[in-house]
Order: sequence, then structure tokens, then C-alpha cells
Amino acid sequence: MTDLTETHLTERAAFTPRPGGAPLLRQVLAQASMEARLMLRNGEQLLIAVVIPVIVLIGGVAGGSHLDLKEKHPLVDIFTPGVLALAVMSTAFTSLAIATGFERRYGVIKRLGASPLPRSGLLAGKVLALLLVELMQIVVVGAVGFALGWSPRPGLVGFVLAVALGTAAFASVGLFVAGTLRAEATLAAANLIYLLLMAGGAVVLPMSAYGGFGHVARFLPSGALGEAMRSAFLDDHVSWRDLATLLVWAVVGTGLTARTFTWE
Repeated sequence: MTDLTETHLTERAAFTPRPGGAPLLRQVLAQASMEARLMLRNGEQLLIAVVIPVIVLIGGVAGGSHLDLKEKHPLVDIFTPGVLALAVMSTAFTSLAIATGFERRYGVIKRLGASPLPRSGLLAGKVLALLLVELMQIVVVGAVGFALGWSPRPGLVGFVLAVALGTAAFASVGLFVAGTLRAEATLAAANLIYLLLMAGGAVVLPMSAYGGFGHVARFLPSGALGEAMRSAFLDDHVSWRDLATLLVWAVVGTGLTARTFTWE
């Protein structure tokens, strides 16, 4: 009789509900997977993340002979690192800002705040999603570059640091924009800033293409990321000054976001 009772209690315990959240790592991975899928399913986000960088790379290599770059390297070797920097900027800043702005508008972030996922987990999920999308961009842009004859001399340390700090800098600024403006204003501002930095921020083209303004553009996050990428792939060199510039932007952007970001 005792054995039957113990067996019955064990079976009841096995089917007793145990409410609670999943382990934090599993929550973060699930959030990152969802964020990455939503980003890639959106046609506008895919255009900014992949299509525009590829078009810029092909167009730059095809028509770059008309530019007086005064560089000793082939055009494809100059443009490909810059387009990789552009891809990081497009995802970490423009895509993140637009997505977060509309998530605030529709109350998505507020509802996530009531879930078992803590705010740190939400942020970690967004960052991991950015890195996943950037990895895809690097593969696509790199494949196009190799097809065009790219022959890099990669400095792994410089490249990894440039991607990490560039992502941190642009993501912090993107969240600052998304957290202070309405969704429609965020959409307009993010696209406008993206176009201005792509054209005049020394991200795709080296500083020498901008004359005297190039020395100013180097202190923009776009110019610092572009120069850090080119240093890593052209000269196998870690550009500590440009990485320090990105770090400063990341710290300032994070501070502004922490002080001004609202959840709805």
C-alpha cells in the first residue's frame, strides 16, 4: 500500500505545473533568433542591410576609376572594407533604430518588459541578433568582393575590434534616436543620417577622397569605422586611434540612451 501511495504521489508531482521562466540563456537566444528573423523578413531592412551595400560595392569598383583616390591598392581592395563598414552601420544603426522606434510605438517593448525576460536579456538579445545579421552581411559582401578580385591581408584583431566597437557605437546612437523620437520621425532621421554618412562620412571611401574634410570625418563614427576596417584589411594594422574614437561614441551614446530612452 505504501509503495502504491508513493508511486501515486510521484506521478502527481510529475504533472504538477511549475510556472516560471526558462533559463536566461535560452530566453536570450530565443529573443535573438526572433529579432534576426524579423529583421531579415522586412523588405526595407533587407534592402538596407544587404542590397544597398552590394550595389555600392559593385558600383564603386566599376566606376571608381573616375575618382582620384591616390591609393596604391586596387579599387576592390579599397572599397570592400569600406562596404563592410557600411554594412555594420546599416544594421547596427539604421535597422535597429527603425525597428526599435516602431516597437515602442506599438507597445512591443513595454509588453516584453512584463515578460520573464529582464531588460538586460532584451538588450543582449538585440545585440546578438545584430551580430548574427552582420555575420551574414560579411559573408555576402565578402563573397561579392572575392568575385570581383578582392585580395585582403586581414588583421583578425583589428577586424574583430572594429566590428565590435562599431556595432556598439552605432547601436547606442540608434537606440538614442529611437528612444527620443516618434516612430515616423525615427524612420526619417535614421534614413537621412544613413545617407549623409554613406555619402560624406568617409565610411566607404578613404579620407583622402574628401580633401581637408577627411580629417574631420575621421572623428565621426562612420569615418572611424571605415578607417579601422581599411587598416585591418589593407595593412594588417590595428588602428587604435579610430577604435578609441568608436569607443568614445559608444560610451557617449550609451549614456544618452540610458538617460533619455522611454519604453513607449
